[in-house]
Amino acid sequence: MRKTVSILLLLFFAVILPQTAHSQIFSKKPSRNALVAEIEKMKRTIDSLKLELEYEAIPMIDTISSNDSINPGGLSFFDSEDFIDPQASTDSLLSVWYVQRSMKIDESSIINLEDEHLTSDTPDSVYIARLKALNSFIPLPYNNIVKNHIIFYTQRIPNKIDIMLGLSNFYMPQFEEIFDQYNLPKELKIMAIIESALNPRAVSSANAKGMWQFMYRTALQYNLRIDSYVDERLDPIASGHAAAKYLRDSYTIFGDWLLAIASYNCGPGNVNKAIRRAGGSRDFWTIYPYLPRETRGYVPSFVAAMYTMAYHKEHRIAPRPISMAAHLDTFLITRPLHFGQIAELTGISKQEISDYNPQYLNEIIPGNAKGNILKLPYNYTNAFVDNQNIIYGYKDSIFFNPIVYNNAKSSTATAQRSSVTHTVKRGETLSHIATRYRVRVSDIQAWNGIRTMIRPGQRLTIHSSNPPAQVNRTTASSSSAPTTTKTGGYVMYTIKKGDTLWEISRKFEGVSLNDIMKLNGFTKNTKIMPGRRIKIKPA
Repeated sequence: MRKTVSILLLLFFAVILPQTAHSQIFSKKPSRNALVAEIEKMKRTIDSLKLELEYEAIPMIDTISSNDSINPGGLSFFDSEDFIDPQASTDSLLSVWYVQRSMKIDESSIINLEDEHLTSDTPDSVYIARLKALNSFIPLPYNNIVKNHIIFYTQRIPNKIDIMLGLSNFYMPQFEEIFDQYNLPKELKIMAIIESALNPRAVSSANAKGMWQFMYRTALQYNLRIDSYVDERLDPIASGHAAAKYLRDSYTIFGDWLLAIASYNCGPGNVNKAIRRAGGSRDFWTIYPYLPRETRGYVPSFVAAMYTMAYHKEHRIAPRPISMAAHLDTFLITRPLHFGQIAELTGISKQEISDYNPQYLNEIIPGNAKGNILKLPYNYTNAFVDNQNIIYGYKDSIFFNPIVYNNAKSSTATAQRSSVTHTVKRGETLSHIATRYRVRVSDIQAWNGIRTMIRPGQRLTIHSSNPPAQVNRTTASSSSAPTTTKTGGYVMYTIKKGDTLWEISRKFEGVSLNDIMKLNGFTKNTKIMPGRRIKIKPA
C-alpha cells in the first residue's frame, strides 16, 4: 500500500503539477494569491488521494462538492460589499483558546493546528465513518486540518471538554428549540461551544460578550437590550435568538452553511472579500487561504466540536456533573427588585440567582410596564409566590437608596430607545448628526467606538428616544432615517442609492431580510433600484 501511495504521489508531481503550472504560465502570469490557493488545493488533493487509497472501503465525505445551498449563486440584489460592518461583527472567545493559528498547550509546547500533523491511535477511516454517521444537514468535511482539531479536542483538552459536556445537558435542549423555531439546522447549537465554551459571562479580547459572543453594535442591530443594568448578550436565550437571526441572514446572503458559519466569526464583508479573491468560488476550502487567520480554523473547530460532543465516550471523556436545576419557573417583574430581596425571602443565594439570570449586571431587575424576566429553580417557586406581595417593599430602604432607584429608572428609559443606522454624507460632522437625533456627541462616539473623525459613507448606530429633529429639504436627503408611506394596508419604503435589503430590514424593528423578500416576492435574481417602493410590513 505504501508503495502504491508513493507511486501515485510521484505521478501527481510529475504529471498533474507540471501541467497545471504550464497552463498558468502560458495563459497569464499568476498572482501570489492564485499560487497560494493552488498550493492549498494541491495539498488537499494529496490528502484525499492518500486517504482514498488507504481506506478505499470507506466512502469519503466530499469536502468540495458537498453543498446544501438553496441559493448557490448568492443574492444578486446585494450591491454593497459589507452587509454587516466587519468591525461590528461577532467575535469568538473559545477560538482564541482553540482555533487560533498558534495554540499554547503548556508552558513548553506550541502547536499549529493549521500546519501540524497530529497523530492519533484512531484511524482516519474511523473518523470519516463517525462523521458520516452523524447524518448532519450541515456538511462535515474531513482533511488533515479537521483531523488536527478533532485530536486537539479529544486528546489535548479533555479537562475542558468534560465541563462543556456537563453544561450541554442544560443548555443544548434550549438551543435546539430556538433553532427549530427559526427552521434552522439544530447542529448550529454547537457554535455556542466554539464561541464561549458555554460560559454566559465570557468576554473576548475584542470585548464581545456572552455565550454567543456579540459585539456591542451587532447586538443592538439584533435588538438585544444593553444599558447600565441589563445586558442581554449575557442571556443565553435572548442572545441565542439573536444568533439564530444572524445565521439566517448570513445563509440568505451566501446560500451555504459553512460560509454562513464562517461569517459569524469575521462578518459577511470579509467572507465576500475572500470569495472575490478566490475567483468567485463559494466553496469554503477554496476561499480558505483568503479568510482571516482566526476564521480559517472556525469551521474545522465546528466539525471537531460536533464530533467530540457525539463521540466523547469513545475517547473516555465523561461529562462533569454540573449543578443546574432540572426545571426553571419564569416570573414577569414590573417593579424594581433586588437579588438580595429575593435571596432573603426565598433562601436561594444571590450567586444562584445570577447564574440563571446573568443579564442583570448589578443584582437589580429594573422595573417597567413591559416587565423583565426572572428565572428561578422550581424548588424556590413556592417561597417566591408566597412572598410576592411583600417582596418589593422588603428592606427597600437598604437595597434601594434614592440614587440607585433613580439610576434604575434612567437605565430603563435608555433601554427603550430606538436604534437607527445613519450613513454619513459629505460635509456632515458629529455635531450635526447629534443635533439631528437629539443626542450627545459623546454618546455617538461611545456607541460606535470612534473619536472625532468620520468619513462619508461610514455607518453610525444612533439610539434615541426622541424623533429626529425637523430639518430642511437639503439636510433631510442626507439622513438615513427610513422614508416611508402607508399604502394599501402596508408600510412602503422608497429605496435610496446604496441601499441593500439587509440594511433596509435593520431600519425597522421586528422586520427581517426574509420578511421583505417574501412580502415583495423577491428571488435571488431580483434587482433593486433607487426610487423603487417596496412593502415592509402591514400598516
